[in-house]
Amino acid sequence: MSDSETFGIEKGHGEEVIAWLNEHAKTQKIKLEARLYGYSVSTKNFGDFEMFSWIGDVQVARKLIIKASKRFKVKVIEGGYKPKDKVFSMKKFDFAKVKRGDKTVGQLKFAATRFGNGHWEIEDEERH
Repeated sequence: MSDSETFGIEKGHGEEVIAWLNEHAKTQKIKLEARLYGYSVSTKNFGDFEMFSWIGDVQVARKLIIKASKRFKVKVIEGGYKPKDKVFSMKKFDFAKVKRGDKTVGQLKFAATRFGNGHWEIEDEERH
């Protein structure tokens, strides 16, 4: 599920937030498993983020990542938004929102090569 790899947590908070996400999902009997995969991205406007992947339902993942953002008072990247127009290109794109709690503070455009297993890279960013 490559869409799940465009989620991130403000650098320095990854391990504690991932541990909380997994524990909260387990206690609430929600099917969600998150893990860091050792990749970070740096943005000009929002700082550095530790990227993580998850397995489960996208709506549950989005709800829990916002809850974690409020609880730990950190910025998060909520990915998995697709462009509406279908354009064939050599790259695949994914869009994400940068959030602090419920508030959207910006948007990111990720790009990765369509061939091979390249990491997602930030192609564009925008503040709100």
